[in-house]
Amino acid sequence: MAINKKDGMNYAPKGKANKVVKDGEFPVAIAALDHGHIYGMSNGLKEAGANIVYVYDRDPKKIEEYLEKFPEVKRAESLEEILEDSSIKMVAAAAIPNLRSELGNKVMKAGKDYFTDKTGFTTLEQLEETRKVQKETGRRYFVYFSERLHVEGAIFAGELIKEGKIGKVVQVTGFGPHSLNKESRPDWFFKKEQYGGILTDIGSHQIEQFLYYTGNENAKVISSKVGNYANPDVPELEDYGDATLVGDNGATFFYKVHWFSPKGLSSWGDGRTFITGTKGSIEVRKYTNVGEEATGDHVFLVDGEGEHHYKVNGKVGFPFFGQMILDCINGTEEAMTQEHIFKAQELCLLCQKEAIKLDTNI
Repeated sequence: MAINKKDGMNYAPKGKANKVVKDGEFPVAIAALDHGHIYGMSNGLKEAGANIVYVYDRDPKKIEEYLEKFPEVKRAESLEEILEDSSIKMVAAAAIPNLRSELGNKVMKAGKDYFTDKTGFTTLEQLEETRKVQKETGRRYFVYFSERLHVEGAIFAGELIKEGKIGKVVQVTGFGPHSLNKESRPDWFFKKEQYGGILTDIGSHQIEQFLYYTGNENAKVISSKVGNYANPDVPELEDYGDATLVGDNGATFFYKVHWFSPKGLSSWGDGRTFITGTKGSIEVRKYTNVGEEATGDHVFLVDGEGEHHYKVNGKVGFPFFGQMILDCINGTEEAMTQEHIFKAQELCLLCQKEAIKLDTNI
């Protein structure tokens, strides 16, 4: 599957191989191919040294498509075949969103770590159950927050913040527009119970970034809104959402997500993050530099010394995947803590639950 910058559902970044384990040391399996993010997840795991042993999905056609990309992988006949294989350390999956929690619980109860596409949950009840299972089993639960973890510009921005380039972060603004590509979307994409709502789904990326960049462990939802402005034929779809949060350390956050990327845009979405600090500011243009270059990973820094434009595509890499593997092996939390993951998911679910439904008959 070739990378198509206009197809966000199947956008699968590739990076440089940076193997943290020897061949055969970290066998993994892939299960549930309902979302194309599974290809980016697979790329990241392979580049970090994991061996993808099995793939399984209820749909044989999806398996065939996956094997075209990863021909060395074996076809599993069932999920049970994967769960019963004691050599498999982790299962990575991109199930229909409302099924991701249940699958993860099965995986962790089988003694394996779990890596799911975002969002990991569509209800607070699912979140609490998986929190309980993770604690009881001691297995690791990870979420593919790709808009930070698989974007070199977003990773580089975090490095600048850690170096103190902009002082203390006091405000973050996130824009997460996407292309709808309605005709290519599966049925579940338009059913609220299955996809969870726009703030639960693509909003989960945004809140994770806010917590990370500001160093917050918790935040309060101040307000949130959702609406369907342009898709009355699929009334359960929310094509717009935004929210405002305040972190425990006083840093504030506003983000908006929507399905209105113009067809003339060179990528599937002009994703941007604006970060204000006490000594400077950062803007990340993730996937394109509108009107200038169709390349992504542009980072603009303004500090006490001047204005700086960094083009970091192909220069930073994707350290999360190696850190995740080593966390599973060593019992550490270098990639991200379990509490950080669950808190990001909890807040996006609260944004969705408390959202005002906008009157879009205008």
